Amino acid sequence: MITVHHLNNSRSQRILWLLEELGVDYEIVSYQRDTTTSLAPESLKEVHPLGKSPVVTDGDRTVAESGAIVEYLIRKYGRDRLMPNEDTPEFISYLHWMHYAEGSAMLPVMLSLYLVRLGEAGKPLHPRIESEVANHFGYMNDALGQRDFFVGNALSGADFQLTFALEAAKSLGLLSGFENLVRYLGKMHERPAYRRGIERGGQYDLGQ
Repeated sequence: MITVHHLNNSRSQRILWLLEELGVDYEIVSYQRDTTTSLAPESLKEVHPLGKSPVVTDGDRTVAESGAIVEYLIRKYGRDRLMPNEDTPEFISYLHWMHYAEGSAMLPVMLSLYLVRLGEAGKPLHPRIESEVANHFGYMNDALGQRDFFVGNALSGADFQLTFALEAAKSLGLLSGFENLVRYLGKMHERPAYRRGIERGGQYDLGQ
């Protein structure tokens, strides 16, 4: 049985969504952020030394880092779904977006979050960070165009990775003007498996 060590308002929500899309049985061990610091509880360190979520246990295997978890679950349980064949051009695009989500897209989002918390002290950084937001989200908006998915014509692991980045960006008001991304995010939220993941995972509000 797969166990998802799930922290509210975190990246682990996309793992629940993925498992719902895969139709794989799983159980959840829930953790709550500290209401003052928003940090994960110390008890998560009993599962993995970093004390971060998501972490998945599958038999005697423990897998951390959401990108690694997405790849592991798709390769083991995907049954030729959610990942292009490695001999196709789409596979290179898949690799790009899988790694771009955390390697590039999340950086301007996190910097924007820190700016909010810094208040006036962060004002000198605004132009540079706004430039990065325009660069990266403009890139994603144009690359997506009018398509429904980032890779080919079907849902893939890249969509699970990118959706969280876009949700975090939306919570900070960063998606204004990026109509393709707003449309895409709405489509992902309409998926029955996404909704089932929310129902099982509980509170999911990145604005807090």
